[in-house]
Amino acid sequence: MYTEWGSQLAGAVLWRKTPDGTGTGRVLPDGCMDLLWNDGRLLVAGPDTRAYVTEGAARTWVGLRFRPGTAPAFLGTPAYELRDRRVELTELWPAAEVRRLQGRVAAAADPAAVLEEVALERATPPDPLLDRLVGALHAGRPVAATADELGIGARQLHRRSLAAFGYGPKTLARILRLQRALTLAREGVGFAETAVRTGFADQAHLARDVKELAGLPLGELVGRRGG
Repeated sequence: MYTEWGSQLAGAVLWRKTPDGTGTGRVLPDGCMDLLWNDGRLLVAGPDTRAYVTEGAARTWVGLRFRPGTAPAFLGTPAYELRDRRVELTELWPAAEVRRLQGRVAAAADPAAVLEEVALERATPPDPLLDRLVGALHAGRPVAATADELGIGARQLHRRSLAAFGYGPKTLARILRLQRALTLAREGVGFAETAVRTGFADQAHLARDVKELAGLPLGELVGRRGG
């Protein structure tokens, strides 16, 4: 069972996943990075460019999902170094610091609250340019037009996007478009209309992108057939 709720950290989400009888799951690309607590360990989920399939014994996971572009400042590591990876926090922070934090989380009645406290303690103001970039791409604005509106060159935008998101702005736009499409399809909007409303050329284009990024057909992801 998966549940999530809002965080005091701007734009972040706290979540918990408890065993549901299987040890497998599918995490779809969403432009975000997560701080994770599982079985006494602290880990970081880097930015995904494809579905991440989890396997193994079913255990409870607790996490803090940062809004796109904000986790690297908290971690002190550029996002591209963590792309499509799950790493122990000890790979990024001093082992003694991580051990103290692990003890703090393990002793807490609510591990998610401690993850949030740590993030708030280390919080830094978000980059306003990157905030505007995410907002524009989430709204479906083209990358080139957004760069012009932000007054930034393509190379500089790509370099800053790699550090903040783990990939370039075109990949971020594609992932955010996937999430918009999934939201509409889950609300019952027909697949053809979903394609039009989210900027795909047609339903076939939507189907190809979903299969490539999520690893499953759209119908399987949302639990229904066709349009």
